[in-house]
Amino acid sequence: MSAIFEILDKDAGGRIGRLRTPHGTIETPTVMPVINPNIQLIPPKEMRNFGAEILITNSYIIYRKEELKSVALEKGLHGLLGFDGPIMTDSGSFQLSVYGSVEVTNEEILGFQQKIGSDIIVPLDIPTPPDVHYRRAEEELAITAERLEAARKFIQGEQLLAGPVQGSTYPELREKAASHLKDLNFEVYPLGAVVPLMEAYRYAELVDVIAASKKGLSPASPVHLFGAGHPMMFALAVAMGCDLFDSAAYALYAKDGRYITVNGTYHVEKLNYLPCSCPVCSKYTAEELKKADNREELLGRHNLYATFAEIRLIKQCIKDGKLLELVEQRCRAHPKLLDGLKKLYTHSSWLEQLDPATKGTFFYCGPESSSRPEVMRFGKRLDRFSLQGSVIIRTGPIKGEKDYDQILTFKAPFGAFPTEMEEVYPFNAEVPKFPDYESLNTALSNTLKLMDLNPEAEFTFICEEEFKHPLIEEITKRAKLVYRKDWKKE
Repeated sequence: MSAIFEILDKDAGGRIGRLRTPHGTIETPTVMPVINPNIQLIPPKEMRNFGAEILITNSYIIYRKEELKSVALEKGLHGLLGFDGPIMTDSGSFQLSVYGSVEVTNEEILGFQQKIGSDIIVPLDIPTPPDVHYRRAEEELAITAERLEAARKFIQGEQLLAGPVQGSTYPELREKAASHLKDLNFEVYPLGAVVPLMEAYRYAELVDVIAASKKGLSPASPVHLFGAGHPMMFALAVAMGCDLFDSAAYALYAKDGRYITVNGTYHVEKLNYLPCSCPVCSKYTAEELKKADNREELLGRHNLYATFAEIRLIKQCIKDGKLLELVEQRCRAHPKLLDGLKKLYTHSSWLEQLDPATKGTFFYCGPESSSRPEVMRFGKRLDRFSLQGSVIIRTGPIKGEKDYDQILTFKAPFGAFPTEMEEVYPFNAEVPKFPDYESLNTALSNTLKLMDLNPEAEFTFICEEEFKHPLIEEITKRAKLVYRKDWKKE
């Protein structure tokens, strides 16, 4: 485990951790509100009131503006912003991605961040956008690698150094870059140039980018998803192992008159009610908020309250082992997020390695739940069951079942398992009475596999009449199938 990052709790790929910085220890996952050193919608000293433990600002903007630069060099970054907690500084890579060039070198901006006392320093990497030609992505990744190697030699001491993972939308380049950076021992690993994916709601591709990067990094490394500021996608990103987010959305949306919720964003002019009980929404009605002279500030405050409320809920879900249930709920807020959820479960084999083996109760939330790590883990361990003699598989207790040598319970999406395990996680699952197609498909497939693994056993399957699925016919080739309504055994 990293000397500066301690993992306290885990669920799926998500974790609650402690990140140590020169200006204090923060608990992750968390959001770093972006502070524009020129325009401060909400004073940095008030950020703790919302739940912020760490801020992020742009060292390039400070460097380029003489009055900001002189104060930062004289009083330090924390004196400039009036915040005594940890502060991360970006290097100007964002400006580089927007304008194509910046008037500073990697060494100059690294030295400046070091002098002004940044807690987490970011080198001047090359943020390669999505969809570029592979050769360009590869060439720019090579430049980034050179700059990061130089940065690692340049920055020594207690200040933390970030190693951004680039590689455009090429998973193999992302994983390669992450593996290279892992060997250089950076303290924090931001995933860069992903804002265009989020702006275009390309969540499925974002999931692939995160997964590839995580596979190349040490599981104990803290990961920062650059530019991820909307709370509706936090749960998905946390479940994949992202620990830090930065949000300028609270201010940018407020400027545009937009009101953030975990299910999406509303334009304040179209709101008749405020679906929130934060201090702003408790004090104002929708009409009063629309007409307020300081509407932009009030919206910014609400947006921050909504942002950190979601972070707290995510942490509680990690504690309770309910993170994936939250992810499945949140990803129904938008069809593109649902694409991201489905893509997440294409990485279930990797996720299963990170997911704790024991939790509370498995809650089935929809067809995607059939692909969760717990279900995959069960399917991989069917060879641990040794069955002989007469075996009955039923969905619930029936008359005469004790006449059989072994009794199995059938529960979708898992399949058949010994009745003695019904109260054991994950078989204590809360599932619908009538399984959907995907759930039944997985359960019947596992049951067929279990039968194949125990060819000497004689199976009787007491089936519900509502189980309509093509695999039922395959079951009849390996077992005696009787519908529960026709079961007459006394």
